[in-house]
Amino acid sequence: MVGHKNEHARRYLSKATTLERTYGPAWIAYGHSFAVESEHDQAMAAYFTAAQLMKGCHLPMLYIGLEYGLTNNSKLAERFFSQALSIAPEDPFVMHEVGVVAFQNGDWKTAEKWFLDALEKIKAIGNEVTVDKWEPLLNNLGHVCRKLKKYEEALEYHRQALVLIPQNASTYSAIGYIHSLMGNFESAIDYFHTALGLRRDDTFSVTMLGHCIEMYIGDSEAYIGTEIKDKLRCYDFDVHTMKTLKNLISPPWDFREFDIERQTLDESGIVTLETSHQRKSTDTSRPLEETFEIEMNESDMMLETSMSDHST
Repeated sequence: MVGHKNEHARRYLSKATTLERTYGPAWIAYGHSFAVESEHDQAMAAYFTAAQLMKGCHLPMLYIGLEYGLTNNSKLAERFFSQALSIAPEDPFVMHEVGVVAFQNGDWKTAEKWFLDALEKIKAIGNEVTVDKWEPLLNNLGHVCRKLKKYEEALEYHRQALVLIPQNASTYSAIGYIHSLMGNFESAIDYFHTALGLRRDDTFSVTMLGHCIEMYIGDSEAYIGTEIKDKLRCYDFDVHTMKTLKNLISPPWDFREFDIERQTLDESGIVTLETSHQRKSTDTSRPLEETFEIEMNESDMMLETSMSDHST
């Protein structure tokens, strides 16, 4: 499994569970071999077997909760995380997952509390948070601080996450999003551009880049028919990104009725929260937080809902 040869690993783990059906760790590893390939039902079956064999161990409960969370069943995920927490209340992995469930339920304060508690436990284990497996925790702290409008704190957490994993496109897009909420459009453009350099198919970054450029260069109506690149010579965009941005900022007249906020979730890759995004020309007095109240898809913003290592 360490070498990412899951089929071979599964074959040997299957033999291990056949030879000794009461060996719980083999069942957990067997479940991991399915979990890494998103085979949630088979993974949970193995974890449930491990839970029966490993009474008093919180790990099967934790992994069952993770699989329920990945299948968008937050109620059952929360139940199993609570059981894991009752067995191992000091485990930062469990604290993090409880915080993720609170975040998904929209309880930002509770999520922040659990994430901070997990961070404190990690710091108690070692002097500094330097292991890259804790990167999701730092990013999620950034997300929840952004929700609470603690923008400077959010930026600091995301920067710490970049120290652990420097080439994460989602972290750069999250930083860009915060800068856009703060009205720092030039910085936001820089970060979204970096995110696209790392992951060209990042729909959210392309969409937000278009919004930020529109706000940065002013009224887009004045630039219809001109090349966007002429207005932003300092950015070396590829052809695909340039075409996408031009359609976002200066769409053809017959498509102008269908603005960004009217796209479906599948088309735009974003979720609109309290208010839909309104064009700048509609109401220039609205706060920037409302103007850019466009949320990243959970698959982008909360990519790592788990810090737990599925490798043995």
